Amino acid sequence: MNFLDLGLSEKTVKAINESGIVTPTTVQTDVIPAILEGKDIFTIAPGGCGKTISYVLPLIDIISRNEGTNILIMTSDAEKSVTISDTLALLNRFHEETGDDNNEHEADVIIGSPDLLLELSTEKNIDLSKVNILVVDDINLIKKNKQIANMEKVLEMLPADKQNIVYTNRRSRETQDILDKILKSPQEIKVDKNKECEAQTAAPQPAKQQNNTKIDDEAVALSKKYDTFKGYTPKFLLIQGNIAENGD
Repeated sequence: MNFLDLGLSEKTVKAINESGIVTPTTVQTDVIPAILEGKDIFTIAPGGCGKTISYVLPLIDIISRNEGTNILIMTSDAEKSVTISDTLALLNRFHEETGDDNNEHEADVIIGSPDLLLELSTEKNIDLSKVNILVVDDINLIKKNKQIANMEKVLEMLPADKQNIVYTNRRSRETQDILDKILKSPQEIKVDKNKECEAQTAAPQPAKQQNNTKIDDEAVALSKKYDTFKGYTPKFLLIQGNIAENGD
């Protein structure tokens, strides 16, 4: 089994292969086709299984094929948000710009923790009303960081008609109620703990970048920081710090 067999584009597969990863892990083999098919997914998998790549790869392809895709990736903390943004940058690099700068069909990718997302939404600095794909990474860690209450408030701002992709490192009774609200007849994917070590080298290592400890002043245009998707410019907003320190 290789990444092409999972339904990914040649450009995306080239990026993952050149980062040193040729064979998908168990979670990637199960999750990638399900995301591409538009299914709701609940994945239970320990750390080190290549979970981030399992959704980043299909999301890159979905954005490149569908204008106006709006993605929200909810994380437990700033460090995870930065890891995801770096992985997106690295694995998107072969989706070339066509030269048609059409800003009417922007694909928005917003990454942040529930606390910061709620504050920005309340202040109307971000619009979550058009999100059509939600990724939660990882709901158990969000619970551990005591952000479930704010997560529920953020969820109320999202459209009902969207694809939902939720990850957790273990099943928890405390998160079951909110899972029932998010997921619609999900495909459940579970990776045995014995497979935890299979992907210890499965995360590509992008070059370290200087990251501000506060939220970006504005959404960082992918045309500046990263390559563009097809002929339109996705906006990318990485929420990675204490926005109260950012002034205006």
